[in-house]
Amino acid sequence: MHRTILVPAIAVLLLISRFGWAQSSPTDSPASVLDLARQARAKADSNQWKESASLWERVVKLNPVQASHWYALGEARSRASDYTAAVPAFEKARDLGAPLMGPSFSQYEIARCHARAGEKEKAIQALERALAMGYPNLGAAASDPDLASLREDPRFKTMLRLADVSKMSREEGWRYDLAVLAGEVRRKGFVVHRNVTLEQFDAKIREIHDAIPKLGDEQIILALMKLMVFLDDGHTAVWNFGKYTKFAGTLPMRFFWFEEGLFVTAADPKLKDLLGAQVMAFDGKPAVEVLEAMNPYINRDRGNPMALKLSAPYRVRNLKFLEANGLIKGPERVTLSVRDVSGATRDVTVAADTTHPDIWNVLPNPPEWVNFASTLPEPPLYLQHMDRPQWFEYLPEEKTVYFQFNKVLNGPRESFAQFTNRLLTFIEQNEEIEKLVIDMRWNNGGNTFLSQPLLLSLIGNQRLNQRGKLFVIIGRRTYSAAQNTATYFERFTNATFVGEPTGSSPNFVGEEVPLTLPYSQVMANVSHLYWQSSWPPDQRIWLAPNIYVPPTFADFRAGRDAALEAILGQPVR
Repeated sequence: MHRTILVPAIAVLLLISRFGWAQSSPTDSPASVLDLARQARAKADSNQWKESASLWERVVKLNPVQASHWYALGEARSRASDYTAAVPAFEKARDLGAPLMGPSFSQYEIARCHARAGEKEKAIQALERALAMGYPNLGAAASDPDLASLREDPRFKTMLRLADVSKMSREEGWRYDLAVLAGEVRRKGFVVHRNVTLEQFDAKIREIHDAIPKLGDEQIILALMKLMVFLDDGHTAVWNFGKYTKFAGTLPMRFFWFEEGLFVTAADPKLKDLLGAQVMAFDGKPAVEVLEAMNPYINRDRGNPMALKLSAPYRVRNLKFLEANGLIKGPERVTLSVRDVSGATRDVTVAADTTHPDIWNVLPNPPEWVNFASTLPEPPLYLQHMDRPQWFEYLPEEKTVYFQFNKVLNGPRESFAQFTNRLLTFIEQNEEIEKLVIDMRWNNGGNTFLSQPLLLSLIGNQRLNQRGKLFVIIGRRTYSAAQNTATYFERFTNATFVGEPTGSSPNFVGEEVPLTLPYSQVMANVSHLYWQSSWPPDQRIWLAPNIYVPPTFADFRAGRDAALEAILGQPVR
């Protein structure tokens, strides 16, 4: 027997208020939701937040199961200063798993709304829950103007690790930093699977904690670096040395680890006679031993050995770091034993300077330096525009388009989607083109989401998406968002891979939200997202090439691109 339940009018009004359901227009229908969402986004783009909120209310009435709609409604209401009404929209988004970065971001928005509405206790509780859910950015929360009303609350300071370190002793300060770092690893580092256990990690923390009184500052930093490497992912790392300026002195040159050994590929003009020289030893210690001594400090995915070949040449520029490991005599200068391009061997003493301590993302080198490629009569394509996010050139004799993809980022004058459209339009308009080469050997990441237009275009391109026509050059620097993109190419296209293995693994733990430790100002990163771009059971340590062409100095010196030559020599099928 069916019963009719009468709901008082006031209860209906409360439900509407609670869930943000607005009365839909008489003309609204399920099919109109897409157009309403488009209108709502357009209003948001023009900062017409009240109008946007009104439209999103109609959208969620028509489609209450789409998490992103609820998040957009919460954002519109919040931007319109309707904080109380924004909270239930963000709660619905959170419960449905939005946004794409994770529901902790919706929970964080709830805390901001309560704070702006003057509801301090609710704001504190909501923020505490956001952090427990894994909201990654303590620094952003600490400086967020929307949370300004909470800053003097002791609970806020405790949650965001804001103790007054100026009153701490050296031992207390370092132990506080260790506790902050350990807390962040426990809070978000183990939400993903790792090859080590939390118990093993805690044992390492206790070991460092007990040793702090007996260690110098440099040795503590080295211990923290090893601790991050212990967690076994390429993004979890100590990024810089904080206030310890002794580490700022680096050799004014760039090294590359070729098959034949370590070579100077760029340098300050005063050291231009060392361009192309092979470094045989540092203060008498064989270069290969110095490079391999960097192993405990190199973060990597799944033990990928390419990470050492990529990162060690950067690490050995830091003389204080080498001295702290007992590898050289002092931090101010080092004697390099070299074999120059003429074949002559000699010792040369090189002083460290502080002009360019970090050249990781400065390609090909700082602008005032000189590089070996510039000494060649005609540098190969892959060395010509390493500083551009992406560019392409048509090789008419080879009927090939060479596309160098150096960053998964938008360019300064066009988005990556616009670039993709320009690239594919050019190929479509030139019927004689037989091959597309995507060179990703210098690409160490960016924003994975930006690569989707290129991927989708290639999947649907029957002309190019064939064996023998689509090629991807990969290498040790192919990493992070570039690794994801290369993995998608492998999984969804018929690309042939050429070069050397990538610097990451097809499935890996990643994401970067750096944390500055309060006492030492050392910056570290704890990764918290598992990128499963390949199939779930894929345990490979790297994406391997189909045609293996490791970089050699002999080719580099001759101005040859052996990887591209291998591609151009492949018959079109």
